[in-house]
Amino acid sequence: MTPRMTLSAAVLNAPDARELAAFYQRLLGWPIDSDEPGWVTMHPPGGGTGLSFQTEKLYERPAWPAEPGEQQMMLHLDIEVDDLDTAGAHAVEAGATLADHQPQDDVRVYLDPAGHPFCLWIRTD
Repeated sequence: MTPRMTLSAAVLNAPDARELAAFYQRLLGWPIDSDEPGWVTMHPPGGGTGLSFQTEKLYERPAWPAEPGEQQMMLHLDIEVDDLDTAGAHAVEAGATLADHQPQDDVRVYLDPAGHPFCLWIRTD
């Protein structure tokens, strides 16, 4: 029998957990649940899987797109939006950078302040 398991959060490493958490708080509007030295957590107000941030002294920014010999991204976040232009402007205002490489018309890749790629996308069906 498989034990009950619930994904509670994705954890993003960064040179400064508080700085990265503050960016995602501005981006998503989620409240901070806990803020300890080197560790910050947040969850969406209606419940669900959250995000956690961990300070990593040896953190290296991932390359996007991937390049041989460079730090590879280990994951990225997909964030569904209603309007790519409006959401993209909000992301930039919150501190994101639009990535140079854009692989799809209905997706926009941005980099958070620690260099983690994340995608804003719209449902096309």
